[in-house]
Amino acid sequence: MKILLVCLGNICRSPLAEGILKEKLPSDFFVDSAGIISVHEGKSPDERAVKTASNHHIDISNQRSRPITDADFENFDKIYCMDMRVLNEVISKIKNEEHHNKVSLFLSATGEGLQNAEVPDPYWGEMDDFENVFQLLDTACHKIAAHLKSELNH
Repeated sequence: MKILLVCLGNICRSPLAEGILKEKLPSDFFVDSAGIISVHEGKSPDERAVKTASNHHIDISNQRSRPITDADFENFDKIYCMDMRVLNEVISKIKNEEHHNKVSLFLSATGEGLQNAEVPDPYWGEMDDFENVFQLLDTACHKIAAHLKSELNH
C-alpha cells in the first residue's frame, strides 16, 4: 500500500507525518510526502521539523520537498491532506472518481470523528508549535497505521 501525505510546502507537517508514519508501519507500506506549492522543491524539511523529529529519534533530514503531481493520483492508494486549503487544492487536480476516493483530510482518517479538523501549520511559529504538531501527528499516525494495517489484512 502506498500512502502520500500532503501539506502546503512539504517542509513541516507532511515530512514529520511521513517520518512518524514510516516508524509505525511495516516495510511493505510505502510512505511519501508532497506539497501543493513548489517554492521549496528539492529543499530539506524546515530545520525545526528536523530537530523536532530528531528529538523523538526519527530522522527526516534526507527528505526533499516536492510538489504533488498528476502521477501521484495513479501511484498512491491513499492521499492524506493536512488542512482544508490543501485538501481543496488537491481535489481541484483530480481527474476522476477513483482518484477522488483516495483523498481525505489527514485527521479525518483517524476514525475519531474529526471530519474537518486540521493539522496547524507550525511554519510561522516557534519550536513549541513544532512539538505540538509532532504530538498531534504522532497520535493520529498511530490510529491511521492501525486502520491501514487492518485494511490491508482484510
